[in-house]
Amino acid sequence: MKLARRSNIAPSLTLAMNTKAKQMRAQGLDVISFAAGEPDFHTPDHIKDAGKKAIDGDKTYYTPVSGIVELKEQVLRKLEGENGLHYEMDQVSINSGAKHSVFNVLFVLVEGGDEVIIPAPYWVSYSEMVRICGGTPVFVETTEGSGFKLKPEQLKKAISRKTKAFLLNSPCNPTGAVYTRDELFSLAELLEDQDIIVISDEIYEKILYDDNRHASIAAYSEKLKNKTVVINGMSKAYSMTGWRIGYAAGPKEIIGAVNKLQGHTAGNPTSISQWASVKALDEGTAFVKSWVDEFTKRRDYILSELNSIDGMSCTTPGGAFYVFPNIKELLGRSFGGKQIENSVEFAHYLLEEGHIAVVPGQAFGAEGYMRISFATSMDNIVEGMKRLKGALA
Repeated sequence: MKLARRSNIAPSLTLAMNTKAKQMRAQGLDVISFAAGEPDFHTPDHIKDAGKKAIDGDKTYYTPVSGIVELKEQVLRKLEGENGLHYEMDQVSINSGAKHSVFNVLFVLVEGGDEVIIPAPYWVSYSEMVRICGGTPVFVETTEGSGFKLKPEQLKKAISRKTKAFLLNSPCNPTGAVYTRDELFSLAELLEDQDIIVISDEIYEKILYDDNRHASIAAYSEKLKNKTVVINGMSKAYSMTGWRIGYAAGPKEIIGAVNKLQGHTAGNPTSISQWASVKALDEGTAFVKSWVDEFTKRRDYILSELNSIDGMSCTTPGGAFYVFPNIKELLGRSFGGKQIENSVEFAHYLLEEGHIAVVPGQAFGAEGYMRISFATSMDNIVEGMKRLKGALA
């Protein structure tokens, strides 16, 4: 059987590690997973109740392709009130998760010969989405010294006549890097006069620590906003990962194309999830503060433990719920009689010997690192760090 060339994409190492951990658990092994990228808090009751009410009210049929009007109105209100971004109804598309939103936008923009600039480390699916669309991902490496944030001079150097889009994620998965308003606007100043579409993935905007504040690059100017697509969704801030609701806001031409594409693929996002999301956005995210307070305790503990390990170091994430420790000094060594040469082998060793699941940095374009999610209980984190140290002893 011959498959299409576009199917020749790398599997998600994030999902692969989480799946292997679940398989080991099914075999009766006590495995702690730090691989999942979802809050461990339950969806708030008022949102679940809205979903149940939608079912009882028979709101279970097809909806408009671009989403129900009530949800789009809430998205418009949110974007204007919280992000200072004004859009019209036909500039918003509701999709089946923010991942789906990113893919839809790339699919209607990118084709063979196009380049998409992506700062590295990057979320594992960005590169494969670009390749599926026939484009070429152009990675620009950031460093710990810069806080894993792209500098304007790096962006300028990466731009070519083939550049179609620039894909930015702040707060960032996997590093937790958060761009300040000034840092974003310095990139925006460079992009404003370029014939480049900006795709701004802001799905972690509510998960912020210390004095960090979220800003959207689209707020720089009306000119830049008119060629920027803002991506967001319900998964992270509302713990609605399984509900699969994301949204894209941007130029009418792009959003119109996204809606046409969605009409031939997903048809429409789940009706029940849309009605639950209306309630979620209407009520707001006051409850997230307690989540962030708990995430902060977990982050601080895990940072202390990781930085106490000889040969390992970790910068402090400003957002999201991941730490991204540097393990370069540990590679090339032998642990448990096994020579560990790269982050993939390191992750497999920790899973097999320590029964803890992490995601290798290679998945994010950053060999020599690993991603640990602290979206799990403090008990799991304490025990997991104990196992990590034991596996490396």
